[in-house]
Amino acid sequence: MNVIYNVTVNVEESVANEWLAWMRQTHIPDVMRTGMFLDYKILRIEAQQPEETGQTFAIQYRCESATHLDLYQKKYAPALQADHQKRYANKFVAFRTILHVLDEGQ
Repeated sequence: MNVIYNVTVNVEESVANEWLAWMRQTHIPDVMRTGMFLDYKILRIEAQQPEETGQTFAIQYRCESATHLDLYQKKYAPALQADHQKRYANKFVAFRTILHVLDEGQ
């Protein structure tokens, strides 16, 4: 059963374009090189309230099993997350969710 590791990040408007380029060119390729994920998607979340600030994205990494995700979280995630934190300190908020795929349609 596939598992999706969803990382939702709200980034300050002033760094949003730079952040997205860094994610595409550096961070996501580093995550994918771990070999724990099959593929990924980058999604932009549309603001629902006028007072919402920044830009919000969801990065969804699909892995084969919870075992792969667990290994990623223990072995690779701390360093990758620390790099992100150091680069964009105080300019983002993030939360992570684990989604278990029950059905897939075409």
